[in-house]
Amino acid sequence: MDEHADILTQARQAGAVQDWPTAAARFGAVPGERLSADDLAAYSDAVWWLGRIDDTLRLGAAACDAFETDGRPADAAWAALMVGIFHLARGDQPQGMGWLGRAERLVNEIPECPVHGYLAHFSGVELQLMTGRPAAALDAAHRVRDIGRRCHEPVLVAVGLHSEGRALVRLGQVDRGLALIDEAMVTVTNSRISHPFVTGGLYCHTIATCHAVADLRRMARWTELTERWLASLPAAVAFDGLCGVHRAQLLLLNGEWDEAERRALEVAKSLDAHRIDYAAEAWYVVAETRRLRGASTAAEAYDEAHARGRDPQPGRALLRLRDGDVTGAAMSVRSALVAAGNDSLRRAPICAAAADIAIVAGRLDDAADAASELSATAASYPTSGLETMARAAHGAVLLAEGRADEALPVLREACRRWHELGAAYEVAGTCVRLAEAYRALGDETSAAAERAQADAAYGRLGVLRRAPAAPDGLTERECEVLGLVADGLSNREIGAALRISDRTVARHLTNIFHKIDTTSRTQAARYAVDHGLAASR
Repeated sequence: MDEHADILTQARQAGAVQDWPTAAARFGAVPGERLSADDLAAYSDAVWWLGRIDDTLRLGAAACDAFETDGRPADAAWAALMVGIFHLARGDQPQGMGWLGRAERLVNEIPECPVHGYLAHFSGVELQLMTGRPAAALDAAHRVRDIGRRCHEPVLVAVGLHSEGRALVRLGQVDRGLALIDEAMVTVTNSRISHPFVTGGLYCHTIATCHAVADLRRMARWTELTERWLASLPAAVAFDGLCGVHRAQLLLLNGEWDEAERRALEVAKSLDAHRIDYAAEAWYVVAETRRLRGASTAAEAYDEAHARGRDPQPGRALLRLRDGDVTGAAMSVRSALVAAGNDSLRRAPICAAAADIAIVAGRLDDAADAASELSATAASYPTSGLETMARAAHGAVLLAEGRADEALPVLREACRRWHELGAAYEVAGTCVRLAEAYRALGDETSAAAERAQADAAYGRLGVLRRAPAAPDGLTERECEVLGLVADGLSNREIGAALRISDRTVARHLTNIFHKIDTTSRTQAARYAVDHGLAASR
């Protein structure tokens, strides 16, 4: 009796029903010389789903060679394409591009078939989008869809439609682009596609596109549907990790920071070997949770993201602001905008941070410019997240400019929208500004209510509230005096509050006026509000 033949039959049957753990174990129990080209390809596929990337690359290369030997260039090209993609995903560009070149050579020698379309999708769509050429990606997406139709390959048609949607989104046609993505994904979710790798890729690209344009509601829904699809599979270590990054991003937004950090750290560990881009994004989520909580280890996490190729901005600039380095934060966010170039979607979160930092630094013209750009981006990409970010920044600038009556309705609308999106930290920050607006308008009751909401939210989130470092060389006592000036107290009232003499208060004020280059209590009060030193805050 041939024991290996029976094991090989079991391996093939397990692979056919996508039972990858069993398939990998059975294929691994058979001597390598007994494996056919199809067996090697199925084995490579199985171990990829289990996260064994080195075995995937070795077996994929062997499958490609075996298919060529068997005179099956289309199958060899598919194997070469997969190996190339996996090398690129782990950051090995020379080998990745070499394998893609081999795939292209193989398909150039055969009549048109679906592999032509998949190769055109990766080289013509993915690489063009990665290099910032959405118009070229759109043309390639049309070619992919046409090949799918000519070859009667519905999966490839869906890939082309999905790619067209992504390219249109990058070209600013957000509504049309997202509609095409949804249409393609309905095809995917309502039919059993024979290529689960392709299915997973479409899910990931859908969520990533939603995240890029801050369509947070759509992102949450597609993340939920992706997790449901993954739960139907016997094992999906690789895609579990990819989806885990997006879930961590949503947990971060919703204020579930402990769980966000836990998941992100798991992803960073599991994907570091074969999806360095996702591992980098996971480290950025870790850094953000630590920054928002006030943890001292945030800088290390930003460094980990940076080391894997992820620009750590705007988080790193906001970390400098949190630690009291207002000048450094302003310089950092300005250079981040330069580095982002003309990519308005990449610039959007940096603009939001730039507005906040400029307000604290007292550079209201810079804050207004950042908020104006963010509003323009939201007009071009009208999604729930970008529109809310733009409103919040605009309201903050109006408030800083002393236009509380104009700021109040804008901030109220931003707060409502943040609530709808489940953005707990942003809600709290907007409540703080609402309190300032109400106080400026003389409504102390409403101001106190908003401040109480903010403090309760910060408490639930576990935010470590640090006093910011004093700007312009002010001492701690001078900051206290300046804050009470902003609250409208007289010298005598300040002295009573701080238990110091009126003469000491006057001396502090003289030093304060000199340090901040102002000559009146009104200007000093404005400075205190702009720099977050108002005592009532």
